[in-house]
Amino acid sequence: MVAGYGPVDVLHDITLEVKDGAIAGLLGPNGAGKSTLIKSISGLTRVTGGQILFEGKPIQGMAPEDIVALGVIQVPQGRMLFPELSVEDNLELGSYRQAARKAYRATFELVEEYFPRLRERRQQRAGLLSGGEQQMLAIGRAMMAQPRLLILDEPSLGLAPLIIDSIFDVLKRINADGITILVAEQNAMKVLQTAENVYVLENGRIAHSGTSAQLAQDTTIQRSYLGI
Repeated sequence: MVAGYGPVDVLHDITLEVKDGAIAGLLGPNGAGKSTLIKSISGLTRVTGGQILFEGKPIQGMAPEDIVALGVIQVPQGRMLFPELSVEDNLELGSYRQAARKAYRATFELVEEYFPRLRERRQQRAGLLSGGEQQMLAIGRAMMAQPRLLILDEPSLGLAPLIIDSIFDVLKRINADGITILVAEQNAMKVLQTAENVYVLENGRIAHSGTSAQLAQDTTIQRSYLGI
């Protein structure tokens, strides 16, 4: 795949697979193209070459809302919550897909099971939550849409280590419940501990790829991303 903004291509010759039912990781420094890749999958960035296939069907060129309707749901970097609305209202806004509305109550209860703190903060304004609680809410809102592919862009950004551990533990539970996940991160250790397959993006190209076990033993990855 080739993609970018205006006349400038940012991504070049990208080949990446997220296996059904698995967690795939996307590593890379700031400016490597992780967010551009995620936006390309979500229909927010132009794709100038290659294909993006979801469940075997091409989705490049589709409107973002049509991609969402297929169940490809993104948790954006920066969370993008509605700060003046309550936790409950933010969650409700996530269930606008027709299929999701039918299962609203069951999904709402599931989200509060994943994140008990959201149950405690249900009537609180989202803008008054801590950073970790806001990230929980962003993931919970995405889950309200009943994703078939959940994509997360830097979910650990700005969070304390214990909160990061909690977030990734929930991602494992979500995956165990049958949701396929792609997570883009700079936190290499958490990605290698969580994902089945990992891709390393550098300067708009896939520089390394393999299972998490293989990359954890790669001396280049150890030196550049793990500080070993």
